[in-house]
Amino acid sequence: MQATSDKINRWLETNTYRHGKFWEIKDLVAEKERKGLKISLCIPTLNEEKTIGKVIILLKSELMDTYPLVDEIAVIDSGSSDNTLEVAASFGAETYLSADILPEQGFRPGKGENLWKAIHQLKGDIICYVDADIRNINKRFVTGLVAPLIYRDEVHYTKAFYDRPLAYSEGIRPSGGGRVTEILVRPLFSLFFPELTAMIQPLSGEYAVRREVLEKLPFPIGYGVETSHLIDVWQEYGLEAFAQTDLDIRVHRNQTTNDLGKMSFGILQSFLSRLESNGMVDRLPELANIYRQFQAKGESYEQVLKEIIEEERPPMIEIEEYRKSRGLE
Repeated sequence: MQATSDKINRWLETNTYRHGKFWEIKDLVAEKERKGLKISLCIPTLNEEKTIGKVIILLKSELMDTYPLVDEIAVIDSGSSDNTLEVAASFGAETYLSADILPEQGFRPGKGENLWKAIHQLKGDIICYVDADIRNINKRFVTGLVAPLIYRDEVHYTKAFYDRPLAYSEGIRPSGGGRVTEILVRPLFSLFFPELTAMIQPLSGEYAVRREVLEKLPFPIGYGVETSHLIDVWQEYGLEAFAQTDLDIRVHRNQTTNDLGKMSFGILQSFLSRLESNGMVDRLPELANIYRQFQAKGESYEQVLKEIIEEERPPMIEIEEYRKSRGLE
């Protein structure tokens, strides 16, 4: 136990950053060009017309037009019913429907599907994922994530962490993750993968990863994608392959408790699957995929049933179309 704590403390000292360390974009660009790297920014969307325009305007202006840090900005959409794609295109982003990418593989609804298909569609050596609902979007949401990968060849996966707007007491910042992290994921990591408790916000939607790592990962199409990635990368490369960057504050819409329950149900499915596939538990029984909640109607109570299946996409490197496109055949 002490050895794990010591290892985490050493890692926190060497692999945890404040975004301000990377404020000089010219230095980032110079090192990126010296190493011959290409960087892609992927924004997965579903009905984000209210925020997507601001996200693209700011990031394109500062990270493509003013400084050539990012080589492409792409919106990959799950099939929005609003004007997300039209707004994104009008401000200069490349826009794609997830269903149109690798059509031979079909389409599954879910954020993880968009992230997976981005590996095929985008060209970068590093892919940075940023959610579309960030109301206080700033260039640090990209620079703080790609910088450790640019400067340190041994780092493969950089994760964001941040605070939500909360009242502070005596200058002490809350340093935990969100509600699902603290109630579900951190207890599970503490039990089974204690080194991964070093990740302050394991479920954050902002992270940057090297292509050669991403293409080897299976992708849950739903809520379990971030948790599964951390486990898979840790098992292959160890804690030293990760970095994390403090991005200060992220302002976004909060989900309801009912929605967080659905998220937890999906994450737990993926987590248990990882335990089984890694031989950490005996064969699991067949698990139900119906999440059951209740709502009151007058003096009666009604079940609310939601089917949640954490289907997984295989590693992209196994997809024939991808291999051909990358000259791997």
